[in-house]
Amino acid sequence: MKGGIFMFKKLSIVVSAMVLVAAALFQSATAKEFPTKPIEIICPYPAGASIDLMSRLVADTAPKYLRQPVIVINKPGGAGSMAAADVISSKADGYKLATMASFYFAATAKTQKVPFNPDDLVPLANFMEFRFGLMVKGDSPWKTLNDLTDYARKNPGKVKWGHPGRAVSIYMSALLIFRKAGVETVDVPYQGSPQVLASLLGGHIDASTGVYGTVKDHVTTGKLRYLTVYSDRRYGDLPDVPSVVELGFPQAAIPSLIGLYVHKDTPEAVKKTLMDAFKKTYEDPEFKKGLEKLGEEPRYGGPELMREAIRKGGEVSVPILKEFGLYVGK
Repeated sequence: MKGGIFMFKKLSIVVSAMVLVAAALFQSATAKEFPTKPIEIICPYPAGASIDLMSRLVADTAPKYLRQPVIVINKPGGAGSMAAADVISSKADGYKLATMASFYFAATAKTQKVPFNPDDLVPLANFMEFRFGLMVKGDSPWKTLNDLTDYARKNPGKVKWGHPGRAVSIYMSALLIFRKAGVETVDVPYQGSPQVLASLLGGHIDASTGVYGTVKDHVTTGKLRYLTVYSDRRYGDLPDVPSVVELGFPQAAIPSLIGLYVHKDTPEAVKKTLMDAFKKTYEDPEFKKGLEKLGEEPRYGGPELMREAIRKGGEVSVPILKEFGLYVGK
């Protein structure tokens, strides 16, 4: 009897070892074979938005290192939830990725009742950090943020400001400023940054909250003017624009990193292949040149940097979401 038990345990150990070896061989084979077809990047915003432009830079450069085409597919909606749902509901094989902002996981997803778990997406590689702020037209009578809030205070409900979706970081920053300033405004949601820009330039809204990359040329030519930037410091190419910290709104300095995410069940070997290729993509001179033209802050990092940004973003944002009655998460 004892001999039978001993033989059974020995057989179990052998079988377990064989399973581990087989898994290791499978992972190795998967890494060598992957990819064998085009890879899709699902972008949560329309063509022309900073996230879209960055995604297309990756799609232009990454094929050098992945040996397969990379295709960008725009799927706006839910401030990122449509793109997230697409990847999460797809096969976890590394052939479908999502370009996402860390703030989506830190706070935006916590304002929606989504039919999936956002944690089923995990970070691979970060490429940039958004630079953003509150802006008006160049011929606007408001020269400073104080000018705008003073007018809004004297004219409740008159100031209309645009944004590319409620509960995204730039919406939260602007909302926080107006709430803390004690003014009543009207926020107007749009599908993406290009639509917000067109509306502001067309005079349909009085101000907008948005990323610098999509409006840099208009700022340079004087068509648009930033009143403040959502940062703890002034930007080097906008030295005359004060940060929200300087103006007394430190909580409005909410960071958001932009990178690629994949289904959490994707084989580790495939994740590693993708991360190695994306690191080389970021280091590619042509990619860096293109990224600098976007006007955003280049910033490479792996999963640890991205998870830390999500953690920090949540620490700042969740109390605000709860205060404003926007929080529906756990």
